Amino acid sequence: QEGEARYFTADNLFEYMDGNAEGYVIYNFVDMHGVTCKSGEVTLVFDVSQMDSPESAYGIFMANRDPRRPVEKLGTAGQIQPRRGTFVKDKYYVELAANPEGDHTKVIRAFLTEMEKRVPGSSDLPPLLTWFPREKLDESSLRLVPQSVLGLSLLRRGYVGQYEYGKGFIVTEDSPEAAAGVLKKAIARFKEVTPVQVGDEGFQYTDKYLGRLCFFRKGRYVAGFANVTEPVDPVEAAKALAARIP
Repeated sequence: QEGEARYFTADNLFEYMDGNAEGYVIYNFVDMHGVTCKSGEVTLVFDVSQMDSPESAYGIFMANRDPRRPVEKLGTAGQIQPRRGTFVKDKYYVELAANPEGDHTKVIRAFLTEMEKRVPGSSDLPPLLTWFPREKLDESSLRLVPQSVLGLSLLRRGYVGQYEYGKGFIVTEDSPEAAAGVLKKAIARFKEVTPVQVGDEGFQYTDKYLGRLCFFRKGRYVAGFANVTEPVDPVEAAKALAARIP
């Protein structure tokens, strides 16, 4: 170990992350423990961030991964690069950076593999993410949008997934009543909608920017599809999603 162990909360993370702290806080960051280790010329910087839920942890991992490189099964998901490695497991997001320049893939993989065994919790995909129908879904597109899902401020925070024919989303509210309020605001936003029987209540509409869409509420979840292309029916796509939400 080189130097003292690090500990940060949302209140002082900026002291360590500088301008990047907000990119953690918006994913419901709780705290971070870190340590720097050195062996010869190689320095490894470990940081373990605890988020408020597995969904938030998976969200920050997907936001920070390199989309040009493959994701592998390390914890829930991980990514190993020549000088950087990350993985997510349960509500923890683990990062390791190696210096100096060069290919440190072997040592990064070895350390993160051992680290994964020490991190508590489940390696399963967060349950909410399994609700997205898998047919024609780009699995790598599943991500948490921390604010304004689909560009709509009324959809404050939720997961989205890109399909060949459009974009699916799931927003979690505190209660069925709160979710009903969100759907009511959406109806007011789009105005002349057509009611449909999906979940507990729903509607379809064709918007200038979001195209053919169908929003619905089921319990405390507001979900649906937008930008649905022909010949897929947005209502049928929404019904398939609603069937998977408990």
